[in-house]
Amino acid sequence: MALARWLCLILALLSGLAVSGFPRNPSRLLGKRSLPEGAVDGIEVYSTKVNCKVTSRFAHNVVTTRAVNHANTAKEVSFDVELPKTAFITNFTLTIDGVTYPGNVKEKEVAKKQYEKAVSQGKTAGLVKASGRKLEKFTVSVNVAAGSKVTFELTYEELLKRHKGKYEMYLKVQPKQLVKHFEITVDIFEPQGISTLDAEASFITNDLLGSALTKSFSGKKGHVSFKPSLDQQRSCPTCTDSLLKGDFIITYDVNRESPANVQIVNGYFVHFFAPQGLPVVPKSVVFVIDVSGSMHGRKMEQTKDALLKILEDVKQDDYLNFILFSGDVTTWKDSLVPATPENIQEARKFVMDIHDQGMTNINDALLRGISMLNKAREEHTVPERSTSIIIMLTDGDANVGESRPEKIQENVRNAIGGKFPLYNLGFGNNLNYNFLENMALENHGLARRIYEDSDASLQLQGFYEEVANPLLTGVEAEYPQNAILDLTQNSYQHFYDGSEIVVAGRLADEDMNSFKAAVKGHGAINDLTFTEEVTPENITLWNGDSLSTFSWLDTVMVTQDGLSVMINRKKSMVVSFGDGVAFVVVLHQVWKKEPAHHDFLGFYVVDSRGMSAQTHGLLGQFFHPFDFQVSDVHPGSDPTKPDATMVVKNHQLTVTRGSQKDYRKDISVGRNVACWFVHNNGQGLIDGIHRDYIVPNLL
Repeated sequence: MALARWLCLILALLSGLAVSGFPRNPSRLLGKRSLPEGAVDGIEVYSTKVNCKVTSRFAHNVVTTRAVNHANTAKEVSFDVELPKTAFITNFTLTIDGVTYPGNVKEKEVAKKQYEKAVSQGKTAGLVKASGRKLEKFTVSVNVAAGSKVTFELTYEELLKRHKGKYEMYLKVQPKQLVKHFEITVDIFEPQGISTLDAEASFITNDLLGSALTKSFSGKKGHVSFKPSLDQQRSCPTCTDSLLKGDFIITYDVNRESPANVQIVNGYFVHFFAPQGLPVVPKSVVFVIDVSGSMHGRKMEQTKDALLKILEDVKQDDYLNFILFSGDVTTWKDSLVPATPENIQEARKFVMDIHDQGMTNINDALLRGISMLNKAREEHTVPERSTSIIIMLTDGDANVGESRPEKIQENVRNAIGGKFPLYNLGFGNNLNYNFLENMALENHGLARRIYEDSDASLQLQGFYEEVANPLLTGVEAEYPQNAILDLTQNSYQHFYDGSEIVVAGRLADEDMNSFKAAVKGHGAINDLTFTEEVTPENITLWNGDSLSTFSWLDTVMVTQDGLSVMINRKKSMVVSFGDGVAFVVVLHQVWKKEPAHHDFLGFYVVDSRGMSAQTHGLLGQFFHPFDFQVSDVHPGSDPTKPDATMVVKNHQLTVTRGSQKDYRKDISVGRNVACWFVHNNGQGLIDGIHRDYIVPNLL
């Protein structure tokens, strides 16, 4: 879905409004006003609401802040929102005294020029900049007339990624003053069903959080609400400043009855793949560590602490080596060695003896590590069913040997040849992070910035934990030829435990009845194929303008406004409402090898006591008692099925005795029920003729 291309966005409000051009109400009195509690410099932020709706891991978030200028003069009001770096802005508006001014979202380079031009002309503009480890900050300021109100509304979207077995939604909370109406609301809908849901805040104790937080989940739906009162926002009982300053994090996971799940909506599909319980594939890992002079002190000590901790987690089936680089390149061992207890102990001594010195030779260090991995594979000194990984940590730019970033990228790309991933860790801010990121991405890896903080060692360990347990290598998601259009990335070098692979695409034929999605990969023991049969035959429930979509793979119960719908996976759907009205729709699955056979639905009435006398239709006309007589039972053309005469609705009909399956209690086999069959499509029994009940479609 190419979300990574939107990591840095500029948003400019180019509505042509100069600061002096905002509407004012000259009739307002500018006398002395009493300021509300918590107002800062005459500006009161009286409402901040964050509304998040998550459907199938995709989050749609709307942040709305309302403020009023109680001062006697115009004041500048700033609006700050910190966004996840993987999110992208889709809309922004300013509303001043009831007049709304829309913003224009632009990509990085175009927007940057327009932003600078807007600012130079005194116009209102917003800018997104990096802000911390996981966030980027969107900031816009506007001059607001005395007595005027302003509403900021920002919409951004994000695909939530699965990390260590859970999806994480990360919200930054920092209103900077007491807010009369502060609320975060999150509604989650996951067709697979929600298995866990939690929420935590870094800025408030669990006791206070519990009284302001509500969270619940059942079936496919989850809900989280954080709504602290003014007193709960205070940093102390008598304080007028807010303690709401920190992270609000929501985590959840979904039910996984099978390794994969495919969902189809409006001619598009999304394929989620996250198998569990597979054995870990052994790995060969080379750590390429910067030991140049700039790593002196705290950074070096934190790096060594992290490496020592990582060595505790290396598995005995793994192979490893260390390469250190400054102006020169040195190795712990000449080749990869197995992670035996003896080698791990020797590696710990080597790490503890690491010290900083000299310059930064990134090119030669990486090429040495790549060569080592390639050689081990070519000479079969590592297991055939294993994978290779190279992890580099550096805090600066190359300044000795080959120092041109584009040439280093070319050398590394040619040496790896697409055979294994490169992961680059950039320590601190004094480095060319774009270079590290580009080099990692073009070699099927990723880059991560390690922030210079007290927990830098934990950051390093956390990254290693993400890649420590590969479950599959050479992963390919396959779909029928000519059935799919516009497919996103569908091949991955690794699938790591606790993560998820997501592939999306467009169906070539929106009316396609079914197709098979297969995911193939190399496991620790054998090659594996995971197949999921996909069908767009959904169950859709409408409630006014809102709708919920389910499939026959679901097990769920929905109750609302006196209506109850219960879906039993691959079996039936029971619909009941009112007092004494119930239907059951049975999914009859047939033998598929015969081309003429198709699954079909059986519609059965379980309870019709609540039906009105006006109920009609092919079945409805029989919901209420009617008179009939059967006589003159005699042998028919089939000796086992006698014929008879039935008088009903003033018609005399010939009927035949037989049996019919009743699936209400046993949907698999059913039970035989004796009945009379009416010939000629029910003519004489039903009102009108059978063609009266045939419609071109159901909607």
